[in-house]
Amino acid sequence: MRKLWMIFSQAVTVFVAGLFVVSTLKPEWLQSMPWRQHQPATVITAPVVNRSAGGVAATTPVLSFSEATKRAAPAVVSVVTSSKAASRRGSRQSDPWFRYFFGEQGNNQPQSGIGSGVIVSSNGYVLTNNHVVERMDDIEVMLTDGRKARAKVIGSDPETDLAVLKIELDRLPAITFGNSDTLQVGDAVLAIGNPFGVGQTVTAGIVSALGRNQLGINTFENFIQTDAAINPGNSGGALVDSSGSLMGINSAIYSRSGGSLGIGFAIPVSTAQHVLESLIRDGQVTRGWIGVEPRDLTAEIAETFNLPLKDGVLITGVLQNGPAAQGGVHPGDVVVQIAQTPVANTSQLLNAVASLKPGEPARITVQRGGKVLALDVVAAQRPKASRNSEVSRQEVPQEE
Repeated sequence: MRKLWMIFSQAVTVFVAGLFVVSTLKPEWLQSMPWRQHQPATVITAPVVNRSAGGVAATTPVLSFSEATKRAAPAVVSVVTSSKAASRRGSRQSDPWFRYFFGEQGNNQPQSGIGSGVIVSSNGYVLTNNHVVERMDDIEVMLTDGRKARAKVIGSDPETDLAVLKIELDRLPAITFGNSDTLQVGDAVLAIGNPFGVGQTVTAGIVSALGRNQLGINTFENFIQTDAAINPGNSGGALVDSSGSLMGINSAIYSRSGGSLGIGFAIPVSTAQHVLESLIRDGQVTRGWIGVEPRDLTAEIAETFNLPLKDGVLITGVLQNGPAAQGGVHPGDVVVQIAQTPVANTSQLLNAVASLKPGEPARITVQRGGKVLALDVVAAQRPKASRNSEVSRQEVPQEE
């Protein structure tokens, strides 16, 4: 018995040793053995994400803005414009903003352009940029569902570069207004529009900066800066947050080539909503005006005039018999506060004065030499801006 056990042990040892040698030198021999033929292969599959039901796999995070796009995109339209009278825009060929939006065109050619807009109410009001529809005779709005309609200009506000159109169609999708005051640098945003006329396009980015002003684009500036790609044709389109709510109206880009360099600007929805309501209600935007010529206070000016402050706006001129003059404001005064709003630069002064209600007194705090004075000024209504066709949109009026 012992002899048989020894023979068995030796046989097993030899077999295992041989199997080891074969598996090391000729593993393919083992794959062809009969006992390997019917074993199913092991396949590893990625977890399936039911996106239509909003499901997300726990082991595979999915970053998607598809739901935000579905909510906002139907309300973003293409705006196709044309002007029958070529002479109306012939004098603007030297305007870089004209060339940026409409391209190089001969003086004798009818003018045309493509921009974007946002449907803001189900009864047909569309918000867009003023420079998209300015001086155009024929305006057509195209929806993503293929419908088209002629649009009527309800009103425009060149000083914020906004305009309101009206179309007559039923079952219109309207965008949801968000609160742009809650935006923070780093928040995800989407730009939706019709760049270069290729069709509706969605680009993603973040809020790069807030409160951008003194860019020389509009009179009143408080731009949202984003790196979401914005190109010619996106003007008037929507900047939305990750839930699809409207945060701004895309207006301009910084570019050396005409294409996106990752620096785009949008008008906050807080500004756009105020302009929208005013244009629908009154046909114009009513703003305060006091009749002064402001200039940013620099360290050199403060040192020259021996002023004990670094922030404020120097008044270099006062309109004779204007609201500021009647309230006691003098050239050389430095405005530091209007009503309850501190002002540190010209842009802040323009916005603060514009928010004053015409006909009502407002307390303006100024530094005059070594004294601080509180002056009561009754604001008037800001005169309607005159748009000189020979002047580029990049030049900002400096007289308030």
